[in-house]
Amino acid sequence: MRLTLTLIRGLPGSGKSTLARSMGIPHYEADMYFIDNQGCYHFRPDKLEQAHHWCRQQTQQSLARGESVVVANTFVRRWEIAPYAKLAKRFGAQLDVIECHEQYPNIHGVSDKTIQSMKKRWQSWPNARQS
Repeated sequence: MRLTLTLIRGLPGSGKSTLARSMGIPHYEADMYFIDNQGCYHFRPDKLEQAHHWCRQQTQQSLARGESVVVANTFVRRWEIAPYAKLAKRFGAQLDVIECHEQYPNIHGVSDKTIQSMKKRWQSWPNARQS
C-alpha cells in the first residue's frame, strides 16, 4: 500500500472532520491544538500560527513513521497547501486533495460573515476530488 497524504479542505461546516475521521488513519487538524485535556475547544486567534505549525509537525511525524495521514483544515488559499505538498514529496507520499462542499452547522461558531469572506477568497486546487 502506497504512503498517502490526504488533505481535506472546505469551509467551516462542510464535513471535513467527519470525512477525515471516517478514513481510519491518523488525522490532524489545526483545531485540535485548541482542545484542552477535558475535550473542550478554546479557540485563540493569537495562537493560530502555532496551531498550524503543530498540525504540520504531527503530519511530518506520521509520514516519517511510514503512516499514511489525513489533514482536515480549511486550506482556502493554495499557498496553505504548499507546505503539505512539500512534505508529501519529501517522504514519497501520494498527495490526495479532497474538497468538501456540504453545508452543516459549523461546530466552532464561525460567523456567516467570516464564512462568506473565506468563500470569496477560495482558490481551487487542480485535480482535487469533490466530496
